[in-house]
Amino acid sequence: MLSQYYTVKGYGENEIVIQKSRFIAYISRAETEEEAQQFIADIKKKHWNATHNCSAYMVGERNQIQKANDDGEPSGTAGIPMLEVLKKRNLKDTVVVVTRYFGGIKLGAGGLIRAYGRATSEGLNAVGIVERKLMQIMKTKIDYSWLGKIENEIRSSVYTLKDIHYADVVEVETFVEESQKAAFEQWMIELTNGQAIIREGDVLYQERLVQK
Repeated sequence: MLSQYYTVKGYGENEIVIQKSRFIAYISRAETEEEAQQFIADIKKKHWNATHNCSAYMVGERNQIQKANDDGEPSGTAGIPMLEVLKKRNLKDTVVVVTRYFGGIKLGAGGLIRAYGRATSEGLNAVGIVERKLMQIMKTKIDYSWLGKIENEIRSSVYTLKDIHYADVVEVETFVEESQKAAFEQWMIELTNGQAIIREGDVLYQERLVQK
């Protein structure tokens, strides 16, 4: 698993008009090639009467799966420019479909390249980009009397509060970087005068919006 990477926040869409042609960008996260292909098929079905449904996707930890499709536009004027935007943004596990409804004015090769690149870029801006960082979940069990103090301390610290579970005692889940586990544990012991029970939970990705 990668320790850190960038991808799209989730599903989104955005429409622009260039020389009377409508360009609708559809964007989604796709962690397998099958997911990317299914997303493309769904958009093509939705816009079966569109002039073109061009697509691009990058999937895999090392971007080992990269595909681009011009769907009838002149070769290299649609899918490749879309894929280049994904590469420049350093995005992984991302699929884009740009649906075009021709408006009657031809754009030429250069115009098409700029149009599909712009549609993809503005679509990504609309949906948002997130940083996914692999983090250790630290589970801290405390008496209810400590909850207010611990919650406030975590929220004002470098750590991120993930969840709070209420039972006989309170269990607070916190995102902690691997290199900070020992420091977090010591900090929590000091805050509770040694009354906290701390253990490691799962290793999960924490998502942080870096551009919207």
